[in-house]
Amino acid sequence: MRRSLPLVLAVLLVAGCGTASDEHGGETGTTGTGPITFATGRDTTAYLQPLLDRWNQAHPAEKVTLLELPEAADEQRAQMAANLQAQSTRYDVLGLDVVWTAEFAENGWIIPLERGLFPLDRFLPPVVETAVYKDKLWAVPYTSNAGLLYYRTDLIKKPPRTWAELREKALEVTKKHDIGGYAGQFLAYEGLTVNFSEAVQSAGGQIVSPDGTKVTLDLAKARTALNFLTQGLREGWIPKESLTYKEEESRLAFQEGRLAFARNWPHAYGPAKAKLGDRFAVTRLPGLDGPGSSSLGGVNLAISAYSRHQHTAQDFIRYFTGLDNERRVLTEGSFPPVWTELYDDPELIRRFPYLPALKESILTAKARPVSANYNQLSLVIASSVAKGLSPPFAESADDVAASMKSELEEIIRTQ
Repeated sequence: MRRSLPLVLAVLLVAGCGTASDEHGGETGTTGTGPITFATGRDTTAYLQPLLDRWNQAHPAEKVTLLELPEAADEQRAQMAANLQAQSTRYDVLGLDVVWTAEFAENGWIIPLERGLFPLDRFLPPVVETAVYKDKLWAVPYTSNAGLLYYRTDLIKKPPRTWAELREKALEVTKKHDIGGYAGQFLAYEGLTVNFSEAVQSAGGQIVSPDGTKVTLDLAKARTALNFLTQGLREGWIPKESLTYKEEESRLAFQEGRLAFARNWPHAYGPAKAKLGDRFAVTRLPGLDGPGSSSLGGVNLAISAYSRHQHTAQDFIRYFTGLDNERRVLTEGSFPPVWTELYDDPELIRRFPYLPALKESILTAKARPVSANYNQLSLVIASSVAKGLSPPFAESADDVAASMKSELEEIIRTQ
């Protein structure tokens, strides 16, 4: 018996370190328990730590530490990619933007998960699809997202359903009340890709096929989408400072009374409520001929292939995406949950009147391309649109759209 002890210890030590996925994300068990780190974007509403404290109180030997990354999605991705390329064990659970699933899975940075461990059939169907790549589940939906139009109810009697109505009301408000009309996220980053994608979709088009294998951009629809934005900038109902806006800047501009209309995600609702009370409401984004189409956003939770405590990470994800915690994600963070039944809860609807509109927005939203090269596609879209929006508008909408399409086709040809 004594001679076999070293072998037993060696086996236990290997099990305690956990396992990593193969080069392209082969099937991986989740072994290893102990403290974990949760890497995700900056918590701008300070809701996360109290939820993590609940886990930590119940799991003193498997505590989770929050590691906040930058607010901007592309900066988050850059830090995560650098860490994972180095095969660092620093991250255990990753809060991934829904568009990163394919890239992280293809690179072997995250491990596949067993579908049966999670109640996916009770989640919003489009949200579940964002966590699937090549028929495998690579993450678990944690929050969903769809863009909404925030508007001042004390200044506007009826919200606009079309771009023409938005323009008319924004022009009227800017002249009458001397505030900005409308803004979204127009800085050249992922937010601009989202805003332009929504404009193209709301004009009846699409930039890239859902599987990311073909550029489907119709130049006429792209021109219409771009002209909607440039017209606002030329006429002044979209303030020029919005060209520097990310989510936080546009949120602050609206809740501080500097905008009559703002496109933003639902997380901006809570802070706006605290500042504006009942002087605002939200509705679906307007479009060319009626309600528009949002880009599908959100965060999925994945496990690093280099985590030494993958079993704890998996248990934490099951807890953190459970029904009770998802309710707190909404009530304490104002983030859209992924459980369908929460959108139909009368008590929650009384507290968050926008839930029915948000549910409809999520169900009618379009996912961004599923591509391991999504980051490159997004950079081309954002940089192209930024050129088109920059005063004095030297490049025509037609030239911007044609150049964008050509660059996107080159990326897809070489992937």
